[in-house]
Amino acid sequence: MQTLTKKEKLLPIFSNKNVDIKKEMLAGLTTFLTMAYIIAVNPSILSASGMPAGPLVTATCLAAAIACILMGVFANLPFALASGMGLNAYFAYTVVGQMGISWKVALTAVFVEGIIFIILSLFKIREAVVNAIPKNMKLAVTGGIGLFIAFIGMVNSGLVVANESTMVSLGVFTPNVIITIIGLIIITVLDKKGVRGPILWGILISAIIGWGFALIDNEAAAALGIYLPTGVFKFEGIGEIAGKIDLGYVFSGENIRMFITVVFTFLFVDFFDTVGTLVGVCSKAKMLDEEGNVPNAGRALLVDAIGTTAGAVLGVSTVTTYVESSTGVAAGGRTGFTSITTGVLFLIAMFFSPIFIAIPSCATAPALIYVGYLMLGAIKEIDFDNITEGVPAFLTIAAMPLTYSIGDGLTLGILSYVIINLLYNLFTKKENKIKISWVMYILAVVFVLKLIFL
Repeated sequence: MQTLTKKEKLLPIFSNKNVDIKKEMLAGLTTFLTMAYIIAVNPSILSASGMPAGPLVTATCLAAAIACILMGVFANLPFALASGMGLNAYFAYTVVGQMGISWKVALTAVFVEGIIFIILSLFKIREAVVNAIPKNMKLAVTGGIGLFIAFIGMVNSGLVVANESTMVSLGVFTPNVIITIIGLIIITVLDKKGVRGPILWGILISAIIGWGFALIDNEAAAALGIYLPTGVFKFEGIGEIAGKIDLGYVFSGENIRMFITVVFTFLFVDFFDTVGTLVGVCSKAKMLDEEGNVPNAGRALLVDAIGTTAGAVLGVSTVTTYVESSTGVAAGGRTGFTSITTGVLFLIAMFFSPIFIAIPSCATAPALIYVGYLMLGAIKEIDFDNITEGVPAFLTIAAMPLTYSIGDGLTLGILSYVIINLLYNLFTKKENKIKISWVMYILAVVFVLKLIFL
């Protein structure tokens, strides 16, 4: 067994030996291109709260860069982080829009959430939760996330659309859908042929096709959300939104209850989305140890917490680990060099955001769909013959795409696992009883309270 030096123990990135840096950088680039949409989407959503859009672009990139680089250096894992989708919508439309709370107070709630997470991470409470999830459930999380991100890709491209009668249905074959299908075929064929970086090539070729369409018919392309880059260089300061934490609101008696509700909601969604993402991506990458645990889980979760706290100070909503990290893992990323690369690209994007923002969703959708296919393969290893684990695993897999939430899928999976196995233990012989971690019992109680009060 290799003995680590003090420097390697403190910063695991230095423990890497014989790493294919080129592959890691390619993986980081792939992850970045798949999640670069956040550079445009996050400012668009958060600006609905009254925050200026220009500084939000810079803050979004800077918060993501800090978190990604810290993940690489401190945890040595190929996971990228940025302001979370869903959480930013809750910030802008619910907390600020419906509750009437100012965006400065909403940032304060995010800041407090981050501090709580740092404490939970330092005491290894979050790590205990990750490691307590049974292996079959971890594999189910991988498959569920696979279906979830494939569904996101299909929706983003227009391949699947909302339908009042059937919930969802097949969309019209617009140029967006056609570009997505072409990109998916390109990725599949290149991967079959053994070409390096097939996902990245799929994104780039699809983007070029989309921009070509915009050159031919700019108006029709714009109607489908495809735009040519509006420039090359652009940078805006963050002085208008950075450091605007408003702790005065917290200490007002009449506001404290609402503030706690907001903090708890941020806390809950971020906690279990991150847990689900870490477990799912690590499982797909075969990075789980012999006991099915996530390597350096404590450090990864601490980075996630620090990222959220730093993001709030910079002026953006909750920073969380991105499921799109799976695209980089699928491209061969296995170490912190992947996330460091992604972080550096976010720094570059602060100055060249018009180019990155212009990558259309129909160009990233093929990558999401293909990685969904790759991740779904994990369910082959689930012991479906063991009904007490197979049924909860199935519910986890099905619920993630159907509820459009990793956290909700994990909620139904954990609850069903505990209830089914608890009832089984009550009516079976002592020697046949299934051991259930005390952490799983606590999670089940927390999930029940969540379903009742949130």
